Amino acid sequence: NMSALLERDLLTANQKVVRVAPHLMAEHRKTGRQPGKSDPIDALAVARAAAREPNLPIASQHEVSYTVKALTDYRESLVHERTSKINRVLWRVHAIDPEHEVKKGGLNRAKHQKLLAAWLQTCDRGAVDVLLAIKEVAAIAALTVEINEVHKQLSALVTAAVPSLVALPGCGILSAAKLLGESADISRFGTEAQFARHAGIAPVPVWSGKSAGKHRLTRSGNRQLNAAVHRIALTQSRMPDSLGHAYYAKKRAEGKKSREAMRCLKRRLVRTIFHRLVTDHAARSHTEILVPRAAA
Repeated sequence: NMSALLERDLLTANQKVVRVAPHLMAEHRKTGRQPGKSDPIDALAVARAAAREPNLPIASQHEVSYTVKALTDYRESLVHERTSKINRVLWRVHAIDPEHEVKKGGLNRAKHQKLLAAWLQTCDRGAVDVLLAIKEVAAIAALTVEINEVHKQLSALVTAAVPSLVALPGCGILSAAKLLGESADISRFGTEAQFARHAGIAPVPVWSGKSAGKHRLTRSGNRQLNAAVHRIALTQSRMPDSLGHAYYAKKRAEGKKSREAMRCLKRRLVRTIFHRLVTDHAARSHTEILVPRAAA
């Protein structure tokens, strides 16, 4: 979009760019003395919001994060497309022969794709459902090859870029890729608390008087980051030898409900993730500085 192009041009010119959410702009526009809506009015509202809010997100260009995010989004679109085709094939197979069973989740694998393709060849080739199912199984196989290839690229990039994050128990390649891609340049966050707020994991106080200390979850923040942290927390809570499992059990023993204990674990975990991302970012920056000197 136009704002993204403007942002990249400003960053290329070494300008500092902060992101003002539309609702902040709208609030400042309402409090302005000039009624109505126009580009100059909106620009003034954005400037006032940026001046009043000291901790707005800072835009940043980061090639590794951008590449990882682009590949992750591309892979997810391929998986979504494959899932849609698999669902259609399963309905066609049921229409061809209700008694023929396809292993649940099996069509994600080449072995089961070949078995289904071979079975379809034995069916009535003149039936439209058979013809379409054959074409869709071939498309599923091609998508699977592409998905696996993208996963290999992601694995190589992520392992090299954030080795300490990949070493975190419960954090696989795809979760690490999501964290790296969505966080962009981790150095734009001054503290781990800012990162937690950006991920929608920082608790929101909801208490008054005798209910002191009560908090609730927040629906704001980057939900992609939040989901990645949640997957890691859920995995660790089920790993008996992990620190996450011990912390989750401790919170449950304190009387917290399952969801409350999980929120506590996520908040603790996001701190670890932040520090590992910072460590890996510093290591990459050091390497990038040394390479030109060595070449010179």
